[in-house]
Amino acid sequence: MIHDAFERIHGLHDADWVLTCEHASQRLPEPYGWSDAERALLGTHWALDLGAEALTRGLAAELEAPAVLARFSRLLLDPNRTPDDPTLFRSRCDEVFLELNAGLAPDERVERLQRFHEPFHGAIDAMVDKHPHADVLSLHSFTPVYEGGPPRTMELGVLFDREEALAAAFATVLEGEGFVVALNEPYSGKGGLMYSADRHAVAHGRRAIEIEVRQDLASDPEQQPRIVAALAWAARATARRRGA
Repeated sequence: MIHDAFERIHGLHDADWVLTCEHASQRLPEPYGWSDAERALLGTHWALDLGAEALTRGLAAELEAPAVLARFSRLLLDPNRTPDDPTLFRSRCDEVFLELNAGLAPDERVERLQRFHEPFHGAIDAMVDKHPHADVLSLHSFTPVYEGGPPRTMELGVLFDREEALAAAFATVLEGEGFVVALNEPYSGKGGLMYSADRHAVAHGRRAIEIEVRQDLASDPEQQPRIVAALAWAARATARRRGA
């Protein structure tokens, strides 16, 4: 099913995971438009998580798992943030001032929340409710260098808030598949930074982790099958009904 705010992929009723992809798209729905300066951000990590959509689709197919993917750019509104988070609507990316979000009136904020944030999270909530055995796995990607900082050498990050044991077990499997893996890197899943997965897991009494894949790997069609295979192996090995 395709909605203005999300795409829903159906999976097996007894699936072990519900997949989410909050930054799958750089789509800007009508009536919104990009300024000339903002167009420089398209195809970069500011507008979407490069490769995350392909990995989500691939993993959903491999696991026969349900998935919910956002259909709007994180620059319009970030669905991985709470409605009151100051970064829900970004004002600047690098040196680019976002006219898209300049001087947002309260009514416009409410309209975007009602049109995009609420339907997207409503779709995840319904999907998790529909799959009683499923935990929540959110897929993202990260830039190899962020705002001029040092190169990020890890290839995969496993983020967690409450589920440290699950994250450690997942990371161990990925390391066994030959990846350089770090827990709660390139940033921590604590403090609301994996809001989407954690929100729906807590609401339904499930577990949640977020996977971050370095974008040079995530966006490489030759690397994607290897990453999907490793993620599928880890997902099966750590599924709740297998005693994890």
